[in-house]
Amino acid sequence: MLILARKLSPGRRRNHVLLLRHILSQSPPTVHPSPDKPYIKTPILHFPKPFSSQSQPSPSPLLSLQNRQLEEENDDDDGGESDSGSLGGPLCPGCGFHMQSSDPARPGFFSVPVPKSPFYHAPLTSLPDTQIPIPLKSGKLTLTLENNPNPNPPLDIVCARCHSLRHYGRVKNPSAEPLLPSFDFDRTVAPRILSPSGPRSVLLLVSDASDFHGSFPRSLSRLLHTSFLHNSDNWKHNKPANLPRPILVLTKLDVLPGSTDVSPESLVGWARARAHELGSAPLAGVHLVSAVKNWGVKGLVEHAAELAGSRGNVWAVGAQNAGKSTLLNAMGRCVAGKEGKLTEAPVPGTTLGIVKVDGVLGGKAKLFDTPGILHPYQITMRLNREEQRMVHVGKELRPRTYRIKAGHSVHIGGLMRVDIEESSVDSIYLTVWASTLLPLHMGRTENASKIMQEHFGRQLQPPIGEDRVAKLGKWERKKFKVSGNSWDASSVDIAVAGLGWVAVGLKGEAVLGVWTYDGVDVVSRSSLIPERARFFEEAGFTVSRIVSQADSIHNKSKHERKEKQHRDKEVNSANISSAALEADMIS
Repeated sequence: MLILARKLSPGRRRNHVLLLRHILSQSPPTVHPSPDKPYIKTPILHFPKPFSSQSQPSPSPLLSLQNRQLEEENDDDDGGESDSGSLGGPLCPGCGFHMQSSDPARPGFFSVPVPKSPFYHAPLTSLPDTQIPIPLKSGKLTLTLENNPNPNPPLDIVCARCHSLRHYGRVKNPSAEPLLPSFDFDRTVAPRILSPSGPRSVLLLVSDASDFHGSFPRSLSRLLHTSFLHNSDNWKHNKPANLPRPILVLTKLDVLPGSTDVSPESLVGWARARAHELGSAPLAGVHLVSAVKNWGVKGLVEHAAELAGSRGNVWAVGAQNAGKSTLLNAMGRCVAGKEGKLTEAPVPGTTLGIVKVDGVLGGKAKLFDTPGILHPYQITMRLNREEQRMVHVGKELRPRTYRIKAGHSVHIGGLMRVDIEESSVDSIYLTVWASTLLPLHMGRTENASKIMQEHFGRQLQPPIGEDRVAKLGKWERKKFKVSGNSWDASSVDIAVAGLGWVAVGLKGEAVLGVWTYDGVDVVSRSSLIPERARFFEEAGFTVSRIVSQADSIHNKSKHERKEKQHRDKEVNSANISSAALEADMIS
């Protein structure tokens, strides 16, 4: 500074000294606020070096995401609990877990996407002339730019687990799954839903149409029923009584066969009756929804918004893999016309924390996604990822019907067996409604134990592998007495939680023995889909990829054993001939 000052005239020297003193000062400059625009002091986190072209770095994407979530929480005035800062990191917008960038082996890890080079140009695809907008044809490019107010939107940063589930359908780091903390639904969500004061609560009881009894949130429904009775008494005595409003949402309607004659009215009545049997509180409505095909989504959004009002809370609750995140993303597309941020995957336990979904409800009403409730009585809770994919119903169900007599049995993979023990009629129709990836087998009951020992884990999967059979639990029997009055339609369903159901059609009475693993829930109910297949399955194994692979492996090993025996026989014959020749030469 002194060298520079010597080269300047006295007048210029004084001005440049003041300028340098201002640059080198550690305190911010003094600003005199105007009366109409008062000055607000903000902390300066970074100062560029003097006489340097270094620019002030932009905040990290993780910090930006956390700041956005804190601003949203500050806008909320309902006094709800905040989760974004309790562990020191922002919440992943895909699953609700706290993100971190320090350890890739720990849950919540994320990496910032590498920004594209300023010289990068995305490849252009040629469009038909009829699809080119008129402003572009006339050369008015500014008109198109004005329609895009935010050409550089903030990056949608999610954790590595969500990224892998979205793009590859699997967990990136399976070794980190045991490190995920268990979500205590009864402690975290239930008190906020059942509180007699505060915002109005609307519950979306999400249930899978292909696994109603396994996915229906029974424990929460019983809590709702108790709270409803208690708050009803308080309401009659003019005490605070915030009655939760439950809506039953039957999702995945697209997996039910489109050729069925079941009307929506009868399906709504069937779902309402089953919910009442499982102890549900009085329902505010029943909605039939397909998030994949957008059936019934708009009506559900309108009904939920009407019940929530301008300041209520809407909670999506249900079992793991019931389709909550997929449903909420569909609701966002229906209202805002944009893709949702929640992670969707056919893997149980995708959502790990409470996630707020913006842009769906009006006013200050809020929509929340919650982690799936664990149902230990679902058979899918005992299966690994590969076995769960086999059981998962992702396409339209196809009926597989057997015409069967007493003394015969039907195996559904290695997870369920139905024995016809007694029957007042000559034959019974059994229709299997489950994933088409599951192989079936029909044969005599007297050979069932042999089938289990020789084919479970091989031709009959899941479980995949013989060593997995013993890990699923003890094989137990449950007895059911069924009756029907028609040969042309099924009257009773035998449903196994997490697997599917077997529809029974007969004109008479029968006693069934249903075998599955201990602790898995099996119920009898009125038939959901009365129709059966036009063509019947034959005895033995059904033709499937699993059975074909198992047969090819078995045949290959059998062929190798025969070749080995043939080679050993030839070697032995050669040795005998050689020994005899040597004996002749010696003699």
